[in-house]
Amino acid sequence: MSNYKIIDIEKWNRKDHFHFFKDFDDPFFNVTANVDVTQLLKKSRQEKFSFFLASVHCAQVAIQQIESFRYRIIDDQVICYHDVHPGTTALGKDKVFKYAYLTHNSDRQDFIAQAAKDIREQLAHPALVPSNGVDRVYYSTMPWVSFTSFKHARNATEGDSIPRIVFGKYFEENGKQKMPVSVEVNHALVDGYHVGQYFETFQGLLDL
Repeated sequence: MSNYKIIDIEKWNRKDHFHFFKDFDDPFFNVTANVDVTQLLKKSRQEKFSFFLASVHCAQVAIQQIESFRYRIIDDQVICYHDVHPGTTALGKDKVFKYAYLTHNSDRQDFIAQAAKDIREQLAHPALVPSNGVDRVYYSTMPWVSFTSFKHARNATEGDSIPRIVFGKYFEENGKQKMPVSVEVNHALVDGYHVGQYFETFQGLLDL
């Protein structure tokens, strides 16, 4: 069974928007907002699991629930993947990051265990290995700064359509622990409405 379907652009309700935005020099837009991580942080401390990987897991489960975040542009076609997988930066002991490529799993415990193993293996790799797959969502973290905006380095490659999600340093506000989250998406595929859906879904998962 194929992991994707092809969207019929001519019958798509976003046909005009897709053609309007897809050839922009930079079709990506960014939304940064704070999410409440009080419950997840508490659980991670009690159950002694990685808060970062648990955050990635919640973020990725939210991705799976919102179709537009699984759209990709390949050879002027719009592909919708059934499953997409996280890739993340990981900081080595020398304070230089590597890329680690993880596998989506709806079970949090299994995801964290496998992800931790994959990250250890990638950090042991001598070279920086970029991903060549598009069925990815790129994650990163800047745990030193509670940022209010974020901009990625970008190679202006035609058809780039992979979402980028960055977590910042969590902070206390009115008795709650808040974490800034940057979401960057291609406007040919995703609108503000979908980003709003994403934040709402993500928050619901963080609260469980």
